[in-house]
Amino acid sequence: MAKASIHPVTHGTSYKIVWGIASFGMSIISGIYGALLPIFYQDYLGLSARWIGIAMLIYAIWNAINDPLFGYVTDNTRSKLGRRIPYMRFTAPFLALTFILVWFAPQGAGQIAIFWWMLVSMLLYDTAYTIVGLVYSSLLPEVTESDSERNDLQISAALFGLLGTLLGFIIPDLFRPKAGMELNFLPLQMAMIVVGIAGALMIIATTLKVHERPEFTRVDKPIGIRESIKYTFSSRSFLILVAANFMSILMSSLIVGAIFYLADYVVKINTMILLAWLFIPLIIGVPMTKVFTRRFGVVGGHQIMLLIAAAGLLAIMIVPTDFIPVCLALAGFGLAGPQTLTNVLFAQVADEDETRSGVRREGAFFGTNALFTKPAQSVAIALSPFILEATHFVTREQNGGLPFLNQPENAIFGIKVFAGLIPGIAMVLGAIILIWYPLRGHYLEEIQAKVLVMHAQKHEQLEQLNTGG
Repeated sequence: MAKASIHPVTHGTSYKIVWGIASFGMSIISGIYGALLPIFYQDYLGLSARWIGIAMLIYAIWNAINDPLFGYVTDNTRSKLGRRIPYMRFTAPFLALTFILVWFAPQGAGQIAIFWWMLVSMLLYDTAYTIVGLVYSSLLPEVTESDSERNDLQISAALFGLLGTLLGFIIPDLFRPKAGMELNFLPLQMAMIVVGIAGALMIIATTLKVHERPEFTRVDKPIGIRESIKYTFSSRSFLILVAANFMSILMSSLIVGAIFYLADYVVKINTMILLAWLFIPLIIGVPMTKVFTRRFGVVGGHQIMLLIAAAGLLAIMIVPTDFIPVCLALAGFGLAGPQTLTNVLFAQVADEDETRSGVRREGAFFGTNALFTKPAQSVAIALSPFILEATHFVTREQNGGLPFLNQPENAIFGIKVFAGLIPGIAMVLGAIILIWYPLRGHYLEEIQAKVLVMHAQKHEQLEQLNTGG
């Protein structure tokens, strides 16, 4: 066996740029969905917190089923195009369509009709997004064995993703009904059609450049569902990482949903200015993850950045209003950790599993991860309306379609709770949980060496299959 065959796979700059384009397409769609959904259905359409909570509960149950299911299916798919790329490429148009439908709820149709529209459109959207996002995440551990290369790819994905997420705030802010305007959703709906189509095209473009490793499709033999479940839930590394990631997802979902509330009712500045305070440090922090990982390892760097984010978020509760943007800047820098390093850690988990199971099963891990972390999104979306109702927040629908800018002090406190206190505590807990993550130091080096040898052997077996040997 040639020594070169056991070196990690590396990729050029153009590959890494194209890799990030799919993240751009997905993030502009998911960014708008996460930022606009709560305010669109509660504040604009007047859907009560009770109905939103019921929708989120059903949504969470469906998420608990579809992510592990699609993860197992993609791991065990065998086709000429591969086991992942076909799902990503051909689901992208359905992602665009279902995303667009979310924003066409019948205005003034009543609580029950709007509830059903929200629920059904969310379930359809989430199914398509799950398939595309799951496949994209699962490709990362497969295309290279190097943590450094994976970090580079994730930096590309994170930077493009942040651009998409930023546009996910800017676009609806440009087209959503403003103070003093009647609730005319047509401009917003037309913008959502353009966003959906553009996002799908970017996802498809990446699938034309990125190719799967054929040895994992042709050499690896599928394992049964019982065996897959056994390997997944017996991985201590995976279970610890999932617990920490739940906290990160809860945190990010709460912050995304809180930005418009903070801008409109607390800080009372233009949303774009507040977003700049959050996103500029976040963009700076993404490439800085390389510095942290070189010094402290992937998991150590991740923990430090979680604590930096926690400090900024918790400070929102105690600083004067004028200093809230500074707190968001500190939080933004720290948020670069979960934004960039989480998938690198999951790649390590998949490597460790391959030394146990003998096959690549990224889909199972990312799918089962979502079984626990997708409900965090539902909790976040449902939590903020309940906090707002409990603190007597006055909605636009209650105020004749106009924003009630002089909210009671209790409502301002409620916004700070779900924008700062709860996500800040979640970040501290996430950093503490990762203390028990075992993939670090000599043990991690041992796993990575074993994986390189296994991949070289699988490549040799593929060549023998191709030559008929």
